[in-house]
Amino acid sequence: REPLPASSISAASGILLRYLQEQNRPYSAQDVFGNLQREHGLGKAAVVKALDQLAQQGKIKEKMYGKQKIYFADQEQFDTASDADLQVLDAKIVALTAKVQSLQQGCRHMEAELKELASALTTAEMQKEIQELKKECAGYTERLKNIKAATNHVTPEEKEQVYRERQRYCKEWRKRKRMATELSDAILEGYPKSKKQFFEEVGIETDEDYNLKLPDP
Repeated sequence: REPLPASSISAASGILLRYLQEQNRPYSAQDVFGNLQREHGLGKAAVVKALDQLAQQGKIKEKMYGKQKIYFADQEQFDTASDADLQVLDAKIVALTAKVQSLQQGCRHMEAELKELASALTTAEMQKEIQELKKECAGYTERLKNIKAATNHVTPEEKEQVYRERQRYCKEWRKRKRMATELSDAILEGYPKSKKQFFEEVGIETDEDYNLKLPDP
């Protein structure tokens, strides 16, 4: 394998040193590579080599955690914060956390509103829908007009008479069906063949043969 160009390692070193100082938190070489590769196009080998060189030069610190090296900025370069400074920073953290939560809640509301708007009809679609509904309404109005103008309306008395006759015929149908069933069952008690064979020989046709169903009472 060919050695990495010094210029590549030098460029990576400047980027990595600035990144570790700005973030001021520990990272593995893989973490640094993953975080900066897309933005700066750094190769993993260059990142590993540059981190080792920075640690050897004392510009960053390294520690072993198991089999993995962790790199972080030298804390000596940062000013020590007093208790008062820490309290101010804590107050800022609390304020910023509240602001973040408020912004997140606002984002959720806007996302919900955006989703609702995206599923709603556009102005053009609404206008088209209105025209179609008006056309449909005009059709129903014309149909109702024709119905009202017709001269062959069924009177309430005629309607009631039809219902009474239907009820009477269904009652008779149910009665005769029961009588035929009882009679055929009595005959089948001493008949040597099946019910189907008996019906075929006698020529009995049932409601079921014609997919008919006796209406409910």
